[in-house]
Amino acid sequence: MSEKKSASHFWQLLALSRSDQQLDCALDLMRRLPPQQIEKNLMDLIDLVPSLCEDLLSSIDQPLKIARDKTNGRDYLLCDYNRDGDSYRSPWSNQYFPELDDGVMPSDKLRKLEVEANNAFDQYRELYFEGGVSSVYMWDLDHGFAGVILIKKVGEGSETIKGCWDSIHVVEVQEKGSGRAAHYKLTSTVMLWLRTAKEGSGTMNLGGSLTRQHETDHIVTDATPHIVNIGRMIEDMENKIRSTLNDIYFGKTKDIVNGVRSILNLNSRQQQKNMQQELAASLASRNLKRN
Repeated sequence: MSEKKSASHFWQLLALSRSDQQLDCALDLMRRLPPQQIEKNLMDLIDLVPSLCEDLLSSIDQPLKIARDKTNGRDYLLCDYNRDGDSYRSPWSNQYFPELDDGVMPSDKLRKLEVEANNAFDQYRELYFEGGVSSVYMWDLDHGFAGVILIKKVGEGSETIKGCWDSIHVVEVQEKGSGRAAHYKLTSTVMLWLRTAKEGSGTMNLGGSLTRQHETDHIVTDATPHIVNIGRMIEDMENKIRSTLNDIYFGKTKDIVNGVRSILNLNSRQQQKNMQQELAASLASRNLKRN
């Protein structure tokens, strides 16, 4: 009997191990695919391995979608954190669309903080991105609260250049003692893509995503409330991610393009090569004379 249980346990562990390997491979693959095609690629993966559906949907961030608050006519962003069933809560009116009577709501105290955060990050978005849409959603925890700050900027000002920036910042705040200090845990994901279609350079798609985490403690006072502490963390994180994306994706692409393409024509390149050879020969002869 014990041998049968042991064998059954072995096959269960083997099945779990195989499932974990499939999930790791799927996540690794999604990190290497273009962010502007995440939804299509995610559905293809789910069709290929239906057993990973729940894990994939909860692990992979998707590009943010925009909806319109019918109460006040303002745009807001959709994500899992403001969804209840098939309805999404607007941060501006605190109403669900389509209408939902028993939707999950933050406490009155947290709702007040959510309104202040939406106003603050709306100004931050306008100053840094000069457009786009932002939304902040918060929910209560046992010893604090959590929230998500969403920013989306779509660049469609030109027919030849298009792009999109999606940033998702999930922050968990654990208040300490009397609430005059708190521990902040921030997980930030940025998805960026750019597409150009110029006659001189042709069509080029460039994109990628990065996820970073940061934890820190801050004092909470009237001068530095939670919104200020969270805002500073997000500002620093976005600057770091933006710099990393610029170095990894744009910098490397520029190096590769410069390595395979030249702005000089063949005659100019030949003249440049001849000049280099003449300089090298001149330096070599000078060194021989010195010796």
